[in-house]
Amino acid sequence: MDEALEAAELVAESELEGVVTWLLRVVGLLAVVAGLGLWLFTEMGLLVLPALLILVGLVLLVAPSILLALAELA
Repeated sequence: MDEALEAAELVAESELEGVVTWLLRVVGLLAVVAGLGLWLFTEMGLLVLPALLILVGLVLLVAPSILLALAELA
């Protein structure tokens, strides 16, 4: 966790936090859409890969905001 906070502090200090945050959010959104597409357009029900893609996508959508907020507090 300390490494993630240090990386978030480095991004916040370099004034690229908006770009990095939106890049991670776009990747997260693409992962969620890909997971939903795999789940809805396959005939085998809920698979492990779509579930993991959706979970990782949701984490990527939420994590940048939380990490940058924690970096600002520290």
